[in-house]
Amino acid sequence: MSSTQDSWNTGNDTTNAGGENEPLLIGFDFGTSYTAVMSNRGHQQVFRSVVGYPKDMIGVKLLGEPYVVGDAAFEKRSFVDLRSPLKDGVLREYVERDMEVARDFVDHTINAIAKEGDEVAVIVGVPARASNTNKDLMVQVFEDFVDTVQVISEPFLVAYGRGSLVNSLVIDIGAGTVDICALKGAMPGQKSQITINKAGNFIDEQIEALIMQAHPEVQMNIHMAQAIKEKHGFVGTAAEPAMAELRVEGKPAQFDITREVSAACEMIVPGIIEGVEKLIQTCSPEDQATMLNNIFLAGGGSRIGGLDKMIAERLVSFGDVQVSRVSDPTYAVASGALKLAQELPPQYWDQLGSVTDN
Repeated sequence: MSSTQDSWNTGNDTTNAGGENEPLLIGFDFGTSYTAVMSNRGHQQVFRSVVGYPKDMIGVKLLGEPYVVGDAAFEKRSFVDLRSPLKDGVLREYVERDMEVARDFVDHTINAIAKEGDEVAVIVGVPARASNTNKDLMVQVFEDFVDTVQVISEPFLVAYGRGSLVNSLVIDIGAGTVDICALKGAMPGQKSQITINKAGNFIDEQIEALIMQAHPEVQMNIHMAQAIKEKHGFVGTAAEPAMAELRVEGKPAQFDITREVSAACEMIVPGIIEGVEKLIQTCSPEDQATMLNNIFLAGGGSRIGGLDKMIAERLVSFGDVQVSRVSDPTYAVASGALKLAQELPPQYWDQLGSVTDN
């Protein structure tokens, strides 16, 4: 693969204006907690990655349909059984129930974008070290609803969207995984990517456990912990105390949870540092300094306050290090996927990954 997006050498004009008669191209960031989609017709949307099914006959009557998706499912969680299609960013191998949930979710999502008669082509982001079986299962899910589908490493798509395919390093912090990828001017191979299975969901679990340990009288659940992380998440020194309204015996009370939030968020940092150190050593010595000055954080976890500064400080022994956040963590993967879909015609997608850096 070329190190620039503008020279695919397909012999065709790859510009796609996204007109009504053109194929519908979709960048699809299929996430463990949230899914972001963007199309060449200007549609962009975030869905909660969950499908709700009626728990019993009362639920069937209340719901009025076989299942409900996204925020609508979450809001009805008192009478629907919530199912997440993905675990740690991938479909679990040989779990047919997960496949059914994923099909229902993808069907709903594509129908929210596509019109009847559309030719639909989708590029889907997957974790950096997703197995070939994981990728094949993802393709099988989408093949029922689209005409063309390709799955690509999520951190690569972030880099593609930024135009940073040479001597840069992407740390994509999602709900299920942290994916780290060293970009060397070609499609990254297995040795240039690392997936860590302690990410946003792990932080939520730790926040819940630490708060319950410090304040056993409060009523807590994982959804509350996630909301606390999204509002207060930080590492390092707190700019101000993290205060949360929690309930004790049904009554609201204010608690200072600064220490618990900080401790939980910092638990993912050692794995990130170890992953970066390993990947830097796979690069040519003359390129390592440049790469260390081009580290980008993406994914929902990149919003954790102070994380960029802490990562740079922990890597100080490697010399000058610059860590920054992508401008729009919500759509970074979907935007890169859409850009790739627009610049490389779908008939060439099966060649993606045929040339790797190792």
